[in-house]
Amino acid sequence: MGRYTGPVCRICRRAGEKLYLKGEKCLTPKCPFERRRYAPGQHGMRRRKLSEYGIRLREKQKLRFTYGLMEEQFRRFFEEAEGMPGVTGENLLQLLERRLDNVVYRLGFADSRRQARQLVNHGHFAVNGRRSNIPSALVSPGDVISVVESSRNLEYFQQRREFLKTHTPPNWLSLDPENLTGRVLYLPSRAEIDTKVNEALIVEYYSR
Repeated sequence: MGRYTGPVCRICRRAGEKLYLKGEKCLTPKCPFERRRYAPGQHGMRRRKLSEYGIRLREKQKLRFTYGLMEEQFRRFFEEAEGMPGVTGENLLQLLERRLDNVVYRLGFADSRRQARQLVNHGHFAVNGRRSNIPSALVSPGDVISVVESSRNLEYFQQRREFLKTHTPPNWLSLDPENLTGRVLYLPSRAEIDTKVNEALIVEYYSR
């Protein structure tokens, strides 16, 4: 099964809340979720009471779509988080935050994770000076993420530089707008991850 390429606003409507999958558009009145706050489809306006399983499934899907992962990818991240010391749910969120496409998004180089994934795929970024086109690559404290030299003069990054001057990344990242670089200072704690999800329900889903 390939990656979902349909209208992402339907995902927010199905989840019942904004997942901010389209970047700035989600903050405007043009956001479809603002106009149609009900599930998509012919029977979307009907109110359904979710089962315990349905509640856990929806929470898992919400997190999976937020970071733009396929089920198999998401399951691998969960299994890795499960094998790490500490709380599984928090480990999972931390692993997802460490993805290169997410860090590019958090630094402000892209308006959404989907756009960030495309930029990474096209080879516009380097980690510690080495070009990387793998969105799922995990960064570590001390890593430097930068726009490669050959891409810095592109109109997109020239315009982005002006935006970055007013952008404030999360505390666990530092940003140098002028040089189009960012650094991972440390790994984020749960309190520093603003993803609105109940990770305990996801752990329960996979533990059933």
